[in-house]
Amino acid sequence: MVAQKGKDLLIKIDMNGSGSFETVAGLRASRISFNAQTVDITNLQSSGGWRELLAGTGVKSAALSGSGVFRDQDTDERARQIFFDGDIPVFQVIIPDFGVVEGPFQITAIEYSGNHDGEAVYEMAMASAGQLSFSAV
Repeated sequence: MVAQKGKDLLIKIDMNGSGSFETVAGLRASRISFNAQTVDITNLQSSGGWRELLAGTGVKSAALSGSGVFRDQDTDERARQIFFDGDIPVFQVIIPDFGVVEGPFQITAIEYSGNHDGEAVYEMAMASAGQLSFSAV
């Protein structure tokens, strides 16, 4: 894989529950992380005293985050409404030259800030809330 532009890592939100995805407005930075808990099955007979893990078990999760300029567009309004309603819609994450991750996420935090001599900015964090799918490019 060759180097990619950071602006091509996109977080998209289902705007109305029908699979109509739009890029979250104003994002300047976005991030996705994948996590998997382990199940330790180490015992007295473990070879050389090395830890052993049970394959195919544990809880998998993903986290999304983004920050950017507050633009007060349709996606901003949708994100705010999702947060206050406690909804768990489908999001898409476009990872350039890699693929698309899609699935339900809950918005866990929205922060707004601004300086007297600068633009209003926001940060948003989301946690996976169900099974995710991956489609390679």
